[in-house]
Amino acid sequence: MPLLESLSRRALSAPESGIVEIVNYARGRDNLLPLWAGEGDLPTPDFISRAASDALLAGETFYTWQRGVPELRQALSSYYQRHFAVNLTPEHFYVTGSGMQAIALAVQALTEPGDEMIYLSPCWPNIVSAIELGGARSVGVEIDYREGGWSLDLGKLEKAITPKTRALFINTPSNPTGWTASLDDLKAVLALARKHGLWILADEIYALYYFAAPGRAPSFLDVMEPEDRVIFANSFSKNWSMTGWRVGWLVAPPEIGQVLENLIQYSTSGVAQFMQRGAVVALNEGEDFLAANIARARAGRDILLDALIATNRVRSVKPDGALYAFLQIDGITDSRAAALDIVDKTGVGLAPGSAFSAGGEHFLRACFLRDPGQMQEAAERLSGYIKSL
Repeated sequence: MPLLESLSRRALSAPESGIVEIVNYARGRDNLLPLWAGEGDLPTPDFISRAASDALLAGETFYTWQRGVPELRQALSSYYQRHFAVNLTPEHFYVTGSGMQAIALAVQALTEPGDEMIYLSPCWPNIVSAIELGGARSVGVEIDYREGGWSLDLGKLEKAITPKTRALFINTPSNPTGWTASLDDLKAVLALARKHGLWILADEIYALYYFAAPGRAPSFLDVMEPEDRVIFANSFSKNWSMTGWRVGWLVAPPEIGQVLENLIQYSTSGVAQFMQRGAVVALNEGEDFLAANIARARAGRDILLDALIATNRVRSVKPDGALYAFLQIDGITDSRAAALDIVDKTGVGLAPGSAFSAGGEHFLRACFLRDPGQMQEAAERLSGYIKSL
């Protein structure tokens, strides 16, 4: 039997990332402006790296708390008090090996083979594979696109619910569209979950990257009651330029804490303690850096979108949240082919919308959390390309 055929069908069904395909195609080129991945261009700030380095040199290299060191869980509790005005004890927090693992563990906790989990599409592709690799069935509900903006049709969402549905995956602000749920949207989704006895897996990684009004984006924490079935997934990656660290967290009811601890035990057995020391400092001392990152994203968004909209061939509007311009460009129908052509002809790396499930096929995603000068250069290169179509 050929080696591939001897593997599990579930593993074989995992698709190659459409984003990584473009990254691998162009990686290492000169004069490249890589806007394809969801990360900025700044390295982790020194005050965070030093804390991890000091802990490593001090010998904090042993097995540690599966749920996270107490200091980090307390720091998460204080972070939520500052930004969300909620009083959550450290027992609500579970440190994971990235936001991706946080989502994967939550999916494992909520679904069994044969169950269904609904997600909103276009979406970050990893959620679909996390659901499918866990043995459940992913069910996409396309959000509506009109006049360059996105909105949620609650009727479509409810229609997708079946007796097999166990949970709703809601990412707001959204990767890749920038769609951001209003408080009314969140109340309506929560009412659906209550009506049908469903869990909500809320990906609020971009909650603080919100440009429509002062402060953060609306959150399920603003509308839920303590008894509601909501698990939150989050990450240190975007706020503090820690994408390579692979440290995230879950917020969940303490009643299911032992289950989550067990899932962590049988996957990674916990996040390295010296890395958690860096995460503590990020939360406790990183507010100024976070504010600067948010301002950087807003500036990058405005530079890129102002230039591209001015070509009169890009119908997208400035997103209310997250880190991405999801671009619909006149004349482009095959986003994968376009992404390859654009990186060849301009040196700007974009992610193809076809990688983001149904509804994204005609779009291209650009991350705008970068140096303003780089964003100006990217805007000029892309504008020239668009005008040549």
